[in-house]
Amino acid sequence: MRDLIKLLTVAAVFFLSQPVFSAPESAPDRERGEGPFKRLILRGVIVVNGEGAPPIGPMDVVIEGNRIASIHNVGFPGVPIEEADRPKAEEGDRVLELEGHYVLPGFVDMHAHFGGDDQGVPAEYPAKLWMAHGITTLREPGSFNGLGWVQEHQRKSANNTITAPRIVPYVGFGMGSDGPFLEPEEARKWVREISRQGASGIKFFGATPAIMTAALDEARKQGLGSAMHHAQLNVTHWNVLDSARAGLTTMEHWYGLPEAMFEDQVIQDYPADYNYSNEQHRFGQAGRLWQQAAAPGSVRWNAVRDELIELKFTLNPTLTIYEASRDLMREMNADWQADYAHPNLWDFFQPSRKAHGSYWFDWTTADEIAWKENFRLWMRFLDDYKNHGGRVTLGSDSGYIWKLYGFGYIREMELLQEAGFSPLEVLRSATILGAEVLGMDDRIGSVRPGKLADLVITEQNPLENFKVLYGTGHFRLNDENQPARMGGVRYTIKDGIVYDARELLADVREMVRKAREASGAGPELNRLPYVTE
Repeated sequence: MRDLIKLLTVAAVFFLSQPVFSAPESAPDRERGEGPFKRLILRGVIVVNGEGAPPIGPMDVVIEGNRIASIHNVGFPGVPIEEADRPKAEEGDRVLELEGHYVLPGFVDMHAHFGGDDQGVPAEYPAKLWMAHGITTLREPGSFNGLGWVQEHQRKSANNTITAPRIVPYVGFGMGSDGPFLEPEEARKWVREISRQGASGIKFFGATPAIMTAALDEARKQGLGSAMHHAQLNVTHWNVLDSARAGLTTMEHWYGLPEAMFEDQVIQDYPADYNYSNEQHRFGQAGRLWQQAAAPGSVRWNAVRDELIELKFTLNPTLTIYEASRDLMREMNADWQADYAHPNLWDFFQPSRKAHGSYWFDWTTADEIAWKENFRLWMRFLDDYKNHGGRVTLGSDSGYIWKLYGFGYIREMELLQEAGFSPLEVLRSATILGAEVLGMDDRIGSVRPGKLADLVITEQNPLENFKVLYGTGHFRLNDENQPARMGGVRYTIKDGIVYDARELLADVREMVRKAREASGAGPELNRLPYVTE
């Protein structure tokens, strides 16, 4: 019986970690962006450095090649700048006059899938949406299109021959012909092999304790990062505390955290007819899980929080990808769906018993109310964790559940602010803290001389309102008493190359228009017809 249980467990892990897509169309050669320049000067900007410091300006930022060379304070707010006090432009320098614009570090998306043929979108589509929203680095968790495919894009991005963020590839645990693992040494061998192939880390879903312990230990020895979605099939015998004690780098989403705080039970309270393969069962009951955990501020809550912080464990919540669970109509009808939802992706979002995350079989008011409470408790833990010194990063997991690439990341900023993070704390999570987890904080994550020139430039102040970062802008009344959209990222700079975010967005809109035309959907959003019963 023990061998049978073990076999079923590893078989479940194997199933969860297999590639679910064939690879999408590769990103084309880069046509957008100017630079890098011998010297690029950003004039008169207000700098938010990403490390928690308040804004400061006016500043002149000097970039040489792909690195920040120097940052100069050139005056005081509201006072004309004395030209003698600022760096002189030399022949051949590129100068951007950006008085009053805000400069932030390039954003780090810690959970960014390229998607695959099930979504039906080419790699250019998410890549340009990410870049248009200031995302200059991403962690690709799982590499479900194949490690080789992701590494090809990683190399091209590093050489800036495609328009895409820099890519840090993780591999789903046990993917390919080597899984599932029946013995710890088999798992160790697999970890050594993916390290040899050049992966940066591993994404786990679960396995037996012996397998997990061996794989995480080997990952540490190989210098690999690690992330985990604690799937419900294994969480009873391996929750977040088990992972953290074994050396896991980050937890994705939130599964496994409430289970670590159970007081009066050891297994989630499932209905008798529950079936994990039924997506509405899976997500519907997940929305009732936090209410089964210890109460905020209780002895158990505090003990779990404190031990995870002591173990330097990182939470990467991806709140945004679950938001439709608490307000389906909001996400279906979000402003950006009309112009930016690729018709194939829109079809993928529709209710389906076969597609992951398309679980709207019969989504009710009661389901949404349960999820609202789920969010309240989850957000309470995130804020508490941050306030006691724990690290929380930003990831979007877009491409599922009505979430579009780029837009979902900005929404994650808003949700962390809703959880209690101040805007500066949100930006810290979006930049330097993600860079720390990736071991890249010496190169990216903050605006400092010597670091790579990965920057986000906006005309409006995102600390006042994160909505000004959306590609669709912030909807407001203008001075002429007319409704208007203000904002959007103005420029994204990656490796010293200046990208006009508006051009990237225009490329995506044209891509979507052509895809709709080719599919016969017409210029408007392809809403599938409802069946009248």
